[in-house]
Amino acid sequence: MTGYLGSYATLGLLLLAAVLFFVTAFSANRVLRPGRPADPWGKRATYECGLDPVGGDWAQMQIRYYVYAYLYVLFAVEAVFLFPWALIFDRPGFGVTTVVEMGVFVAVVALGILYAWRRNILRWA
Repeated sequence: MTGYLGSYATLGLLLLAAVLFFVTAFSANRVLRPGRPADPWGKRATYECGLDPVGGDWAQMQIRYYVYAYLYVLFAVEAVFLFPWALIFDRPGFGVTTVVEMGVFVAVVALGILYAWRRNILRWA
């Protein structure tokens, strides 16, 4: 497999092997599975650490827990963008441009925190 199209031939053989493996696995599953899977008593029952379930199946969650998780992920991911900026800041030709771009970025993050703070989203109780 040399020459210009050798890499594509290798890729084609790999894709063919993957498709054959996929078809073989699903065909074997279809042939070897039981005709009518058993549904024994209690298979779909709720399980809580070996104890009988207590209470009903409806539990309300406070939305603020999801808001805190969302805000944490949002600002943590945005904070990760500071590291690549710090790496290219001292390179020639990037000084003023990167400072302006990071100023805009930090301003957007600060506006998001200010908005959450003013709407009392960050208050726990």
